[in-house]
Amino acid sequence: MNKCTERIYNGLVKENPTFVLMLGMCPTLAVTTSAVNGIGMGLSTTAVLIMSNMLISMLRKIIPDSVRMPAFIVVVASFVTIVDFLLEGFVPSLYDSLGLYIPLIVVNCIILGRAESYASKNPVLPSIFDGVGMGLGFTVGLTSIGIVRELIGAGQIFGIQVMPDSYVPLTIFVLAPGAFFVLAALVALQNKVKRAAARKGKEVPAAAECGSGCAACGNRGACGGHMRISSVNDNRE
Repeated sequence: MNKCTERIYNGLVKENPTFVLMLGMCPTLAVTTSAVNGIGMGLSTTAVLIMSNMLISMLRKIIPDSVRMPAFIVVVASFVTIVDFLLEGFVPSLYDSLGLYIPLIVVNCIILGRAESYASKNPVLPSIFDGVGMGLGFTVGLTSIGIVRELIGAGQIFGIQVMPDSYVPLTIFVLAPGAFFVLAALVALQNKVKRAAARKGKEVPAAAECGSGCAACGNRGACGGHMRISSVNDNRE
């Protein structure tokens, strides 16, 4: 698996932002009342991720460390503004549905996290594919939650009625508590699949335990992973 393909696989499966890293929970829980909202928010974030990763990687040797985070925020905010205007001009119904959460992409921890941990340290092409992988993983997560909530809460998928007329929608699933219920159920299902795979001797992604590799972890030592690696290195010395 080459590096670019690996970045897409990591974003979709191994380091999925929604179901593994548990990042971007604010838009995940707020806008997934329907599948259309989920895919719209996911693709908007994907576009910002790809462009910001590309530009930050291009400028990684120019941006001073002392102003690294402010520079990243300016880059991300510029692309978010472009996406915001495009949605308002060409998809006004989706723009109205997503509302404030489009401008809030600027401070989405997925985008700033990838800029800090990957794009600022790697060449342009892998950084672009990292944005593609993480963005698609986020889109899949939001769309999956939106489909379940819309199906149970309204009997529809992408606005198309799929449940019989006798079906009584459980409206709680299109309200705030429904987002927590569906997210918890999907994460539990994913964990069950991973445990089943582990019992069969298949490799379970290490990122599922703490959300990322120790080198990119902002919480080093809290899970013991960094401490274990340090002790091994000490023994080797």
